[in-house]
Amino acid sequence: MNDGLDSHRTAYRQEANELLDELEEVLLELERFPEEKELIDKAFRVMHTVKGSGAMFGFDDIAYLTHEAESVFDQVRNGTLKATQELIDLTLKTRDCIRSMLEESRTGAADDEAQMDSIVSAFRRFLPAPEEPAPLDVKSRIGEVPGQTSQTTYRVRFRPSQDIFRTGTNPALLLRELQELGVCKIVAHVEAIPLLEDIEPVLCYMSWDIIVTTDRGIDAVKDVFIFVEDTSELTIDVIDQPSPETGTDEYKRLGEILIERGDVEKEEVEKILQEKKPFGALLVDAGIVSRDKVESALVEQEHVRSLREKRQKEESAASIKISADKLDKLVDLVGELVTVQAHLTQKVASTVDAGYLAIAEQVERLTTELRENAMGMRMLPIGTSFGRFKRLVRDLSIELEKEIDLMTEGAETELDKTVIEKLQDPLVHLIRNSIDHGIESPDVRILAGKPKKGTILLSAYHSGANVMVEIRDDGAGLDEELIRKKAIERGLISANADLSKKEIYNLILSPGFSTAKTVTNISGRGVGMDVVRRAIDDLRGSIDLVSEKGVGTTITIKLPLTLVIVEGLLVGVGHDHFVLPLSIVEECVELSREEAKKSHGRNLAAIRGEMVPYVRLREEFDIDGDVPKIEQIVVTGIAGERVGFVVDHVIGEHQTVIKNLGKYYKDVDGISGATILGDGSVALIVDVSRIVRNVELQEEAALR
Repeated sequence: MNDGLDSHRTAYRQEANELLDELEEVLLELERFPEEKELIDKAFRVMHTVKGSGAMFGFDDIAYLTHEAESVFDQVRNGTLKATQELIDLTLKTRDCIRSMLEESRTGAADDEAQMDSIVSAFRRFLPAPEEPAPLDVKSRIGEVPGQTSQTTYRVRFRPSQDIFRTGTNPALLLRELQELGVCKIVAHVEAIPLLEDIEPVLCYMSWDIIVTTDRGIDAVKDVFIFVEDTSELTIDVIDQPSPETGTDEYKRLGEILIERGDVEKEEVEKILQEKKPFGALLVDAGIVSRDKVESALVEQEHVRSLREKRQKEESAASIKISADKLDKLVDLVGELVTVQAHLTQKVASTVDAGYLAIAEQVERLTTELRENAMGMRMLPIGTSFGRFKRLVRDLSIELEKEIDLMTEGAETELDKTVIEKLQDPLVHLIRNSIDHGIESPDVRILAGKPKKGTILLSAYHSGANVMVEIRDDGAGLDEELIRKKAIERGLISANADLSKKEIYNLILSPGFSTAKTVTNISGRGVGMDVVRRAIDDLRGSIDLVSEKGVGTTITIKLPLTLVIVEGLLVGVGHDHFVLPLSIVEECVELSREEAKKSHGRNLAAIRGEMVPYVRLREEFDIDGDVPKIEQIVVTGIAGERVGFVVDHVIGEHQTVIKNLGKYYKDVDGISGATILGDGSVALIVDVSRIVRNVELQEEAALR
């Protein structure tokens, strides 16, 4: 039993964290549009959900804290209070406190309790003081307050899903919460309960009709069922409210109530009351129309009615939540299957049996489909991570006394969940730098003829087999002379070095490099951009900087869609095999010994009228053996630059399942992983960016 409760508590933690992310996003939008009722309602509903589920699974402290926030936002919904920045600041603080309390290791910690008490006191200052401080009696709590006005009566018909208990929801708690709204009458329907031997204890067979009179409004009634409305049959109708028209007139007759509820048809009531024949039968008896035509009309009527009912009952496609560990295990198994399939294809290729060839082709097709589906399960919209940066921009803007808007585009762009997770820290560093170094203060912007409020645009879009993520600001831009001066001071370049604008910009990605004049809690220590570069390299991506002084800076990150299975180009050097990511390969050309001698040892090749530098993998990895007379140059595009890699021969495209190298080889420079070939041998995956950067550093050191 405890295991079941623990699993529900774990599920609640996961759901609550998702809701807290949503709450943060809603609050940041509400700060911009404080009168937007839809945002106010959404914030209230999120807090109500966190409170209700928290109380259900034993998170009483979270339910208590959220109840106070919910009470204040109820006043905002009713127009009594305004969504001020002070209230939003306090609610964001509440959100952070709840997230801390959700951590199992800190639940009930003393620091959380102290912070919770402080927040509760702050929320209560928003609420008006009660006119009568004496505690309310029982009748007052259930809504029977003498002299109460504007009371509306609702009919609630609630038939929960039979599986409601499996979700951890107790209908009795929902009914109890409904009773707290006012005077309440509950009638249980038990006719669906089977015989004792047929009962399954985990299923719910009952349904309820509830009549509730309250002054809280229909939204309060709907909020009670917010957790189960999508899986239950629920109708809420207004059946009585004070108005001059109703007066003291007698309420509907029994037959009218049954018809309105849908328990009986109007025709059935009239038949009982009047003992008349059906309308169609009367028409036939009178000779007005033939029986066949009546039957045809009835068939049409029933057909159209069925279609309309079907359209009304259609629900959106069902979805389920799967543990990330299970999904990772599935992808690992698919990766193993891809390797086995490649081995099978290689073995069968040497046979002449058409039957075996057909089986191998079918296995290859099914494996490809399975791989694509499994990889698709790991894909998430990158926008799931965009929301948290709005909070970052808001808080830093206030701290630095700047006015900045964060705009987002392409939130629906999908990327592997692992890539999204590992991309968080680099994006935080880049956005912090844009806020601190890029966007000017309001006074400086006005003097420069710019809008007082700066803008940071965070966007994502697909480009072939990659995803491009851009951070663009309309700030001061990068100062080439200042970067160059700092680089010379730190010994990164010589005083007479001839560097292009792009090469100067790339210097800010060097370890320890900073142009900040003072060290603050935000920047100035020279850590951040080099961390970004390493993180992007680990993701097998690249980073590109474009800037114009006084106009702004654009940082573009190019990332692979996934880190698990990629398309690669298999090459050979001696008896060894290597894989280069196919997404960066532009072309392959021959390199003869005569052509190599023309560059006089400078490792440059003339390709289509352009001098392209190249790296010899044989020299890079110290591979013995004879060099063939004609080698191959694999030309790649990295951060807008063309770089070649010289190999003995190009074998062809290869579907690469990436394997970790293990703890003893994980730090080998220039290698990012390995893959198993069809014959069981191992091919190393080349870390192209790392090799290019190592060569650049060696050349810079030689020039000093």
